[in-house]
Amino acid sequence: MDEFKIPKKSSLAIILLSNTLMQVSFFIVVSTSNEYALHLGGTSTFSGVVIGIPTVFSGLTLLPLMKFDRGGYSIPLHISCAANMIGLIIYALAYRANFLYLILIGRIVSGIGFSMWMYCKRYCSDPRIVGIRRRTTLASWLVSGNGVGMCVGPFLGGVFYRFIGFKHEGTLRGDLWNGFTSASWVLAGIWAVFWVAAWLWFEDISTVKVEEKVAMEVVQQQPEQVIPDREFDGSYSTSARTDKGNTAVDTRGSGPANGPTIEALEDSSRTNLLHESFEVTLPQFGVMFCMCWFAMTCFFILGAWEANIPIFASKTPSLHFSPFASGNFLAAGALACFPFFILNIFVARRVQDRYILMFGTGLGILALITFLILVAIPSKSSNPDEVGFVGGYGGAFMCWFAVALGFNVASTVTISLLSKQVPPTPKWNGRTSLAIQYSNYLGRVTGAVWGGSGVKVGMPAYVGLEIAIVGIGGVLSLLLWKNLKAKTG
Repeated sequence: MDEFKIPKKSSLAIILLSNTLMQVSFFIVVSTSNEYALHLGGTSTFSGVVIGIPTVFSGLTLLPLMKFDRGGYSIPLHISCAANMIGLIIYALAYRANFLYLILIGRIVSGIGFSMWMYCKRYCSDPRIVGIRRRTTLASWLVSGNGVGMCVGPFLGGVFYRFIGFKHEGTLRGDLWNGFTSASWVLAGIWAVFWVAAWLWFEDISTVKVEEKVAMEVVQQQPEQVIPDREFDGSYSTSARTDKGNTAVDTRGSGPANGPTIEALEDSSRTNLLHESFEVTLPQFGVMFCMCWFAMTCFFILGAWEANIPIFASKTPSLHFSPFASGNFLAAGALACFPFFILNIFVARRVQDRYILMFGTGLGILALITFLILVAIPSKSSNPDEVGFVGGYGGAFMCWFAVALGFNVASTVTISLLSKQVPPTPKWNGRTSLAIQYSNYLGRVTGAVWGGSGVKVGMPAYVGLEIAIVGIGGVLSLLLWKNLKAKTG
């Protein structure tokens, strides 16, 4: 098999763009969801639920969707386009209806569309179209798309809130097009245009009986076996010389009548490949759990910070952010990370996945410890509604930048490293992609709720839990360090 193969460029571009658009759709509500929920009678914790709830329903959608996807990507892609467009429209209509739970319903519908996230990961590690030395590279492109979403989403949400505002409040125009809803209307239109592009340019892969295809490719890579008419040399051996009981089989003799045929060697190689290569060992299961833990950890912390910053910064005297300022702050951190995401695409071709994982989590936990120190120092303010923070804008920005960079980089390798540890079949690729995506979803939804509750439970406790979760991942990686070694690229 070609270790450097990649999918057709137009189809790959559609997959990468869909990932980016989903990230923008997820993040575009972050900077204004707290104010939107409060306006409709909700709470800050409810706004955290609004941010995180799509991942719950995305996870619920995956299993039934996988029964109908036929091993391809077109069906999930079109469902994603439709659900994201409709979900954004429902989210925008909540203001006109003055109904709090309509924003929740809109996000739930969008969550059905976010099920495509798993298919994006699966596409970029599918052994039918992606070589083993290109999986981390394509995963890095996905993370770069995440960075675009983290930057553009909150920024657009804040910009529309600031410049569209509520000039026509009380009129039909003002109820439909205002600071809370305008970004959703624009993004729904973008999804409609993208849907047309997906119909025109995305070419799905054909479903094949992959086990046999992979086996034949491996057999074809083996050097051609020459069956001489004279007696075999005693040192010559093939897998055909050993039966199931590991007992030697005599293959010596004269002429093809006594020796194994080419067909027999191919059949034996295929059988051995399917029965030996496709057995997952206990250390590989350990690697699976470790990667799932890190996938959950990365998105738990990122989701918590994205939900917490608008609330925390609005209650901190040294920051006192509006939704517009919060959107700019989140976007600026993501924008600062973006050059490093691009650099990571090239680094991934030369550096082992386990080193990238350790760099990302190491940088992230240093930022968390620094932030814990800054929020743990007693505040001089006597107002119980204010949150103490001695770092100012610069300290908050550096912590957010390091957290966003570290855990996004770490999330690059979870699916790619895991795909290199298991048999190269769509069956196993589907299993690992599903496991990683459910871990991402678990982290997203719990992180968003935790972030929304961060000020209420206390910022030191909020950060302390995140540090503990990363610490558990560090212990797992040390125990499985040798097993985390995989091919670069």
